Amino acid sequence: MLVYVLRHGIADDAKPGEPDSSRALTSEGRKKLASVLDRAKKAGVAPAVILSSPYLRAKQTARMAAQAFGCEEALVETSALVPSGSPELVWDEVSEYRSEEQLMVVGHEPLLGELVSYLLDSASLRVDMRKAAMVAISLEGLRGGPRGVLQWMITPKLSA
Repeated sequence: MLVYVLRHGIADDAKPGEPDSSRALTSEGRKKLASVLDRAKKAGVAPAVILSSPYLRAKQTARMAAQAFGCEEALVETSALVPSGSPELVWDEVSEYRSEEQLMVVGHEPLLGELVSYLLDSASLRVDMRKAAMVAISLEGLRGGPRGVLQWMITPKLSA
């Protein structure tokens, strides 16, 4: 299975009195995200399912990805992908889709950097998941703990 880990694009700053979960993507965030998604599509990204954080900016990112990859009916929201989530809970969600060849998860830092390290079975690895960055990891079998192989990483600077 190929797992794509995608961080949401640039979002509005938090406004006083509004929850962090309601922050939306900015026009610049959408533009940079679109560039990364275009590059990823050219690399053969075609997830059967996209798991997304329920936060607005992640849902908007997941919808843009679903449109870019032609899988709009395959969006699944999960609280496992909120910023304070754990890689283990995300792994449990990913494992439910073990029959799929490609799967995408969309969320936030610090969770996604920790998730990449976890999927690569390298707790000491530090990954800087910039906004709109995408990582591809191939996983051999989904029983037990993950033992993935990093395939590539795209950031907005590399996709421009």
